[in-house]
Amino acid sequence: MAQFDPAAATAAYLSVLSPAQHAKAQAYTQGGHWLLLWSALVSIAVAWIVIRSGVLVKIRDGVEGGRPKPWRVALVVILADGLIEWALNLPWEAYAHWWRERSYGLTSRAFGGWLGETALDMAISTILVTLLMACLYALIRRAPKTWWIWSSAVVALFVVVMMVLGPIFIEPLFNKYKPAPPGPVRDAIVAMAKANGVPSDKILIYDGSKQSNRYTANVAGLGGTARVAMSDVMFKKDADLAEVKGVVGHEMGHYVHAHALWFAAYAAVMALAAFFIIDRSFATVARWMGASGVRGLSDPAGLPVIGVILAVLALVSTPLRVSVSRFEEADADRFSLEHVNEPDGLAKALVKTIEYRAATPSALEEILFYDHPSVGSRVRRAMEWKAAHPKAGANP
Repeated sequence: MAQFDPAAATAAYLSVLSPAQHAKAQAYTQGGHWLLLWSALVSIAVAWIVIRSGVLVKIRDGVEGGRPKPWRVALVVILADGLIEWALNLPWEAYAHWWRERSYGLTSRAFGGWLGETALDMAISTILVTLLMACLYALIRRAPKTWWIWSSAVVALFVVVMMVLGPIFIEPLFNKYKPAPPGPVRDAIVAMAKANGVPSDKILIYDGSKQSNRYTANVAGLGGTARVAMSDVMFKKDADLAEVKGVVGHEMGHYVHAHALWFAAYAAVMALAAFFIIDRSFATVARWMGASGVRGLSDPAGLPVIGVILAVLALVSTPLRVSVSRFEEADADRFSLEHVNEPDGLAKALVKTIEYRAATPSALEEILFYDHPSVGSRVRRAMEWKAAHPKAGANP
């Protein structure tokens, strides 16, 4: 019997897609890298327009009416800024997240459907961000020298709360989640869940095809709200039992290894660094932007200045953010291979994600931009696992 060759097996899996399909995936992926820059520039331009218009200063003065009303001012001004900036950003968002997705065949949604969900997402996000920022402004007023330390803890708490509540109150507003129907798929997943300490009654299928044609699954929630959800796209693209087990095993890896808490800790550290930089640079950036009438860091009318600083920081910290995510994803792959032992199932599933994530980027491109390991490297690791465990899966 010929010895199993991981390199040849990897090449065989990647060859399932034609050169034209690989070229299209590469164009989409690399265009997405440029979107990071253009999105940051659009955000900065919108914030500059809002600041130079003086509209937030006028709203602040109108709410105050000559008397200090810090909480009311914060809530009203932050809410107004969110709505104004959302409206100004909308044309770019429509291009980046609807038109471009349609042009690459990654969504079948009509523009009206996209706009409706975007507006709902905006409403929810604006309310939540308004409440969060109002609390942060209160900390700035009460502890002007150390607010950035306390604020990072508030952000971490906010992230954890949203992780707990999101699957219950927010995600069902956008999709319908149903238990996996009885049958071999559900039986296999329930058995996997019980074997790995994952809630076996929270294995769901959702109508992800409503928004996207991407082959995907995800894990969300913490504790009693945790669940694993598979997009119906997986089954529309003929996912077999081995694929489902490989993918769900990956998502269970996220749950078992508490990657959500890793993310919360990362968010706290990044918030601490960002707020420190904001504290030290706000006055300078406000002056550069011509923020006339803004009274200082504690004035909510200066929120677009903070937005500009955050946009720049988010852009330059992209390699760090994606590296943390890439590590978690690789860890989840290892969990799937070790505990589910479906290397071919995982490889077949990964190949179906190439259409929105090019398979073989350069090492530098992967380090700078990829929040998942490249599909080529992930399939190769699965095949190396198969070579080291001859009874795993079947030959491709």
